[in-house]
Amino acid sequence: MDTKNPSAPPRAQSRIAGKNHPHRRPPAGVVHDNTRHTTRFTVIGNHLAQHAELSGLAIGLAVYIQSLPTGTPADIKTLAARFPEGTTRIAAALRELETHGYLRRTRERVPGGRIVTRTVSCNQPGAPREDAAPAVRRTAPDKPPPRKLLPAVPRPTYPSPSLLQTATDLLAGLRRLDPRLLLSTTDAEHLAPGVAAWLERDLTPTAVRHALTTDLPPEDLRRPAALLAHRLAAQLPPPPPFRAPAPPRDVRHPLQTCDGCDRAFRAPVPGHCRDCRSDLMGGCPA
Repeated sequence: MDTKNPSAPPRAQSRIAGKNHPHRRPPAGVVHDNTRHTTRFTVIGNHLAQHAELSGLAIGLAVYIQSLPTGTPADIKTLAARFPEGTTRIAAALRELETHGYLRRTRERVPGGRIVTRTVSCNQPGAPREDAAPAVRRTAPDKPPPRKLLPAVPRPTYPSPSLLQTATDLLAGLRRLDPRLLLSTTDAEHLAPGVAAWLERDLTPTAVRHALTTDLPPEDLRRPAALLAHRLAAQLPPPPPFRAPAPPRDVRHPLQTCDGCDRAFRAPVPGHCRDCRSDLMGGCPA
């Protein structure tokens, strides 16, 4: 039987924790010594704590406001009495929070006629608030969806003020033919160049009016201005054919007295009449 080495360890020894690299330094930067909170704590998102655009004062005020119980005053004077920064810096920090959606401040009239400022703290801007109280929902009503742009319309070659005014008057009168064609001032300003382009092509206002109002759909018009803009662009007639200018009329010259026969004739300057000029060119008869 082979003899085992009595000096060899029976198995590989594991390294002692903390002594694997006795000369290694701890990593640079922050080291956390954390203890789990069980009472009196507020959950803060890293999107706020590490916000790249908010100042340190704004982040600190947001954390403080989010930790307050509902109903606690959080106006500028109250915060200035709590912190040493003063009203000017605190007001600027609150405006930062409003800009980035962490704070909403609205003025409301309470029973008795007094106007108060309501402060709403948002711990996660943009997230839906299904559990928001009805009073809070009233402070931030839903904004109407952005209005769709109207289709482009033709442009006149020479947009004179009188031509555009005629086009605007024509559009304003469409509601007399069909009440559904009631247009706002903004819609009329958008459509007027298109109507002017039609009028510029030798169409009468009656013809343009007929093209815009004929064969309208029987149902309600949700966007009458869009329908008119489409017709102005899709049904634009061709330009009129080129018309050569009329030749100038004969100029009526003043009467002159012939130097050869004293007969009156019309010419721009005095001289000889046609017969005398012929005689001079062919020679006088003997």
